[in-house]
Amino acid sequence: MVQIKSFRGIRPDKLLAKDIASLPYDVLNSEEARELVQNNPHSYLHIDKSEIDLDPNVPPYDLSVYEKAKENLTLFLDKGWLKKEKKDCLYLYELTMNGFSQLGLVTCTSIDDYLNGDIKKHELTRKEKELDRIQHITYCNANTSPIFLTYRENTTINDITQQWIQEHNVEYDFVHSYEVRHKVWVIDDQIVIDQLVQLFKEDVPSLYIADGHHRTESAVKVGLNRRNQIGDTPDAPYQSFLSVLFPKNELHIYDYNRILTLTVTEEHLERIANYFYIAPKGKKTYKPKKSHEFSMYYQGEWQQLILKEKYLIKEKGTLKLLSAALFQKYIAEKCFNITDIRTNQQIDFIGGIRGLNELESLVDQAKASIAFALTEATMDDLLTVADNHEIMPPKSTWFEPKLLSGLFLYDLESN
Repeated sequence: MVQIKSFRGIRPDKLLAKDIASLPYDVLNSEEARELVQNNPHSYLHIDKSEIDLDPNVPPYDLSVYEKAKENLTLFLDKGWLKKEKKDCLYLYELTMNGFSQLGLVTCTSIDDYLNGDIKKHELTRKEKELDRIQHITYCNANTSPIFLTYRENTTINDITQQWIQEHNVEYDFVHSYEVRHKVWVIDDQIVIDQLVQLFKEDVPSLYIADGHHRTESAVKVGLNRRNQIGDTPDAPYQSFLSVLFPKNELHIYDYNRILTLTVTEEHLERIANYFYIAPKGKKTYKPKKSHEFSMYYQGEWQQLILKEKYLIKEKGTLKLLSAALFQKYIAEKCFNITDIRTNQQIDFIGGIRGLNELESLVDQAKASIAFALTEATMDDLLTVADNHEIMPPKSTWFEPKLLSGLFLYDLESN
């Protein structure tokens, strides 16, 4: 069973919410972020990607970047662009994209639940990315963006949250990037807060990281560092981290496709033919339908790849049958000798939200030599892998819509 708690959120002035809110730091590069903040001094990117306010030659992990984030956060607070709640609250955050909505509970979750395995992960992390967010959290003295968590849906929790949004005024309501509508409600009734806290404690056995493994590891390590430095005070702010909790039945995973930049040889193509049945599909985009099926775009043509039965029969269990796992073993490793897709510079990953036309464009413009479309994992796949304490291959899941940053911060010094 999991622990959640209310908190005094730091959040935008109502009139500035749309201007402040930004896409997450890790879906934009610095050049894109600099472009987005032109003529918008309120953008949260000034805090979340503060290198945009420094010379472009400054390394992204230089200490001056974190100093600038701290300086900009102080500026936003001093100017009243961001304000701290006067009392402990929970929040509801709804995102609507293409007619589908997902409603999440913004709360704080326990670092002990993560350490004990009640908040479950499905990906490994990279140390340099962890350290980046550790520094960012430490300098800002706050969780500067929430972790995207999910849980198996609960009817009672759903009834309470739906009743709240029907009976109370919305705090923020605006359309942002990619025509996604974002709405926020404040839950400031202590009776309702207590009900939700108790329901998660009694009826929700586990939470699962959907997106944000690096931020989770970083937030937990900051908390552990402060335990060692300050003491293991049970109610101290650093014992928790900022999260948004969504029922799994409202979430959608997109495919996460691959491009290669190496020179494709006849030997590579012969290896593919050894492992896969190949069917030409012409110039029209072709989307694969099963996890052991891939679409390959090469030299202006699409081809269907189906893993041969003598190889497929060897793969047992949810993890091994994921499209990303089969790609990693039979295409990346066996056909192209790419053994570590987390660090190899000859492979890149393209979120399915950008469509198969993006794969065509990258290959046609010679920014990639060959592209592969995968099938998406399901939410049940994710939960099963996490419940089995297994790890998905890197870049197995792409969630849309993205949670915006800047709508909620959690003060680690006093809450």
